[in-house]
Amino acid sequence: MQQEHLFKVLVIGDLGVGKTSIIKRYVHQIFSQHYRATIGVDFALKVLNWDHQTVIRLQLWDIAGQERYGNMTRVYYREAVGALIVFDVTRVSTFDAVLKWKDDLNSKVTLSSGKPVPVVLLANKSDQSQEGLCSQIPRLDTFCKENGFVGWFETSAKENINIEAAVKCLVEHILAHEESTVSDLDPDTVTLPGYNNNTKDLGRARCLTCSK
Repeated sequence: MQQEHLFKVLVIGDLGVGKTSIIKRYVHQIFSQHYRATIGVDFALKVLNWDHQTVIRLQLWDIAGQERYGNMTRVYYREAVGALIVFDVTRVSTFDAVLKWKDDLNSKVTLSSGKPVPVVLLANKSDQSQEGLCSQIPRLDTFCKENGFVGWFETSAKENINIEAAVKCLVEHILAHEESTVSDLDPDTVTLPGYNNNTKDLGRARCLTCSK
């Protein structure tokens, strides 16, 4: 019997880091240099045939970068089960804001278990960073482990690098929570496997607790 899941995933980060471009690339496989700034919130839907038994409908919420300190984010965040936090590798100030976004997220939404929602960090615009990540940005493996991110990926919406891999990592963690919640009720629940997809994976990345 086929299972269907609807997951609300937030895409947050400072203004101009490429959140809309990431969503457009992931959902529609298009890229433009000329997106207007998101005002308030926008969202898109992506349907994943995860495996032969599982269909996942991902509702990706594009939260405007200037909304961080607004009271409306509590409304936008409601019922989210995961998030992508994005920064621009060419602008250190956007990395400095990452933990503010994560703290804001943690203060406004949690999973049904009371734990924080899983978050993947995206180091975006890697196509513009000739020598990799800006030297002022710390080692992201350590940073993510210390601050509760489930993984990180160098991404480029323009070159379509690591975006599918990053979302796959996040969905695996969301599913793991869903399965653990169900198995608490039904110890005979079988764990769902992930699916193999041929994503373009040229940048550095680490899904810190994924099996692959």
